[in-house]
Amino acid sequence: MKYISVADAAKKWGISERSVRNYCGLGRVVGARLVGKIWEIPDVAEKPERATRSDKKRTLLDILREEKAARLSGGIYHRVQIDLTYNSNHIEGSRLTHDETRYIFETNTIGLSEKTVNVDDIIETSNHFRCIDCMIDNAHLALSERYVKQLHFLLKSTTSDSRRDWFRVGEYKGLPNEVGGIDTTAPECVAAKMKALLRSYNAKQGKSIEDIIALHVAFERIHPFQDGNGRVGRLIMFGECLKHNIVPFIIDDEHKLFYYRGLKEWDIERGFLIDTCLSAQDKFKTILQKFNIEI
Repeated sequence: MKYISVADAAKKWGISERSVRNYCGLGRVVGARLVGKIWEIPDVAEKPERATRSDKKRTLLDILREEKAARLSGGIYHRVQIDLTYNSNHIEGSRLTHDETRYIFETNTIGLSEKTVNVDDIIETSNHFRCIDCMIDNAHLALSERYVKQLHFLLKSTTSDSRRDWFRVGEYKGLPNEVGGIDTTAPECVAAKMKALLRSYNAKQGKSIEDIIALHVAFERIHPFQDGNGRVGRLIMFGECLKHNIVPFIIDDEHKLFYYRGLKEWDIERGFLIDTCLSAQDKFKTILQKFNIEI
């Protein structure tokens, strides 16, 4: 099969090069492939039909599901997988770089320098990719304990923690723990607290970003699992934003310290954490703009 460039396709179809790239990124050009950072388009490919009103109403969740199903490389699904996985694991101490995370996702192999890396960092990176897929598949459903436990099971499966008798993969913690020197819910009270939290949250109508952030704070204070609570909690936040067509966000290095401060001082000043999340949201909006995605 012969391939033509974006410029050639734009000239052939009578549209801008940007429109061609957008069509390719959305998987609307049959057979188009991304080689490095350059789109190659089959010379027999037909110009996609103009977006209908129905197309314009597609949500970010719709797009992520389409790109996931098409295994599209170089789109927003690809970007979310790498950025969310790298940043969420990095907050928890993973030593893998962004490039190494990208390499694992794109090749399913490990490409490391001479540095020493904990095997769990690699396993949890691969597991986190599966968690994101699970989040995308279940984002339309009401939050449930079963789903929350499933995320934890996917994240911690086959790690060194999973081989410890006292560690419960995919189940609530059996031993007391703390976060940032602050006590969390006692193990024997976790199930009741989680049921009450999810029942109260699900009963709210018209969820706002503030509601989602408040859910995250409550979840982290319960700290229902022995480990992995931060990553599971941030996956839930991202998924809830997708469900309610709110621009999601990723807590990165730029926002990490402000994020921790906001969690700790939520009872004193909620604006600290809300402003941090809104700043991260603004950063994610610039990514969506690059892919010509509007929410």
